[in-house]
Amino acid sequence: MRLTTKGRYAVTAMLDLALNADRGPISLADISKRQEISLSYLEQLFSKLRQQTLVTSVRGPGGGYKLARSSEEICVAEIIDAVNESIDATNCNRTGNCQHGQVCLTHYLWCDLSDQIHAFLSGISLASLVARQDVRAVSERQNIEQGLELIETGDA
Repeated sequence: MRLTTKGRYAVTAMLDLALNADRGPISLADISKRQEISLSYLEQLFSKLRQQTLVTSVRGPGGGYKLARSSEEICVAEIIDAVNESIDATNCNRTGNCQHGQVCLTHYLWCDLSDQIHAFLSGISLASLVARQDVRAVSERQNIEQGLELIETGDA
């Protein structure tokens, strides 16, 4: 069982959006630079995130994306689900054909584990991640590396 880059990148991009929400709409180019995620890949992810009403787009100069709801209302599992990513510990994708077309001995164990992981991630909101000091420290470092601290201090 692994969460693929699609799910990881979607969560990372949404957390970046939440952390930088006070700057107004955030461009995918800015997220791409800070998180080192391909711009074209972000475009694909944000298309799905927009379809699932997790983000809204703002057109024109100074446009970009912003969260469609408050960060308290968006959980990590919802983001992963939005990009059609599944956290599935079974080898059969829950189809039950894991052993010659039949359910294997541990099928229900791995289904239960998958459910527990989903429930765990459903209990983690973007706001709870934003509130973490370790997450904020990484975000501050990334903004400094991109020169965004100048905007905050007014020295730009």
